[in-house]
Amino acid sequence: MSAFLPPSTNEQYRGSRFAAWFLALYGLGWIIPGMIHSFLPDGGAGVIAGLDLSHNRNMIIGMFAWAGATQIAHGIVTLIIALRYRALVPLFLLVGLVERALLGWSAWVRNDPPSGHHPPEHYGSLILLPLIMIFLWLALERSHPTKGGDQH
Repeated sequence: MSAFLPPSTNEQYRGSRFAAWFLALYGLGWIIPGMIHSFLPDGGAGVIAGLDLSHNRNMIIGMFAWAGATQIAHGIVTLIIALRYRALVPLFLLVGLVERALLGWSAWVRNDPPSGHHPPEHYGSLILLPLIMIFLWLALERSHPTKGGDQH
């Protein structure tokens, strides 16, 4: 396993452990929908997102499967960062913040669906934006060494 994973950087992390655990949950939050998109017969396109699959069914399901594969990979890497490479927690939280802001903008402003139906992911982005900001602040807040205190 050491061929894939260099030594841990957890001892270098000075932020809140809660930020790291939030990032771990965030990683799981990528893996679970990724599995739905990859393994549900319609990838969740019809039963969850409410899309009309009567036209281009294979293309829509294929795009959901593609998204699911990237979500699973993204989630695994995020989980590894949270558990083993905590020095990168603030960076990954910042990436998550940018990602959620772009997803929210795309879902609610740029491409608001004509039907008015929003899948759970659209609401999730709105909920996660302030949460990620809070945990990013916690990851950075204690980013300086303290005398004799364990920060992990």
